[in-house]
Amino acid sequence: MSRIATRPALQTDLFTYTFPVRVYYENTDTGGVVYHGEYFKFLERARTEWLRHLGFGHQALARDHRVALVVTSMTVDFLKPARLDDAVDVSVKLESFSKVRCVFEQQVRREDEILVKAKVTVACVSAEGLKPVEIPEPLKRKLEASI
Repeated sequence: MSRIATRPALQTDLFTYTFPVRVYYENTDTGGVVYHGEYFKFLERARTEWLRHLGFGHQALARDHRVALVVTSMTVDFLKPARLDDAVDVSVKLESFSKVRCVFEQQVRREDEILVKAKVTVACVSAEGLKPVEIPEPLKRKLEASI
């Protein structure tokens, strides 16, 4: 039987944040296999919780810094299926960042099995006009500390 962590974890030696997800019926097709589009939700949820773990929720970024983070590209390899009731861990590792962009390596794992691998690029944009802007300095400091 699969296990599910009780809360997310940050492995400081690897600078990888891990967020637990349980696969529900709503995530699967009629055969009990996770529909491919659901993995995008899992990846997004983990990045959002990673950001919150750093102290920067999306609403706070919009309110306090007038910016939003948007996905600009994603490459995904679907290696093995997750199934109904599986407990999976979704990891987030910041690979690199520049003035405007962050590149993340993410994985969905069931225990020691890698099910999905993704590389996600996120851009910082103005909350009003959605034009590229520099990552706010307080967030940039946290990003530097996480690489």
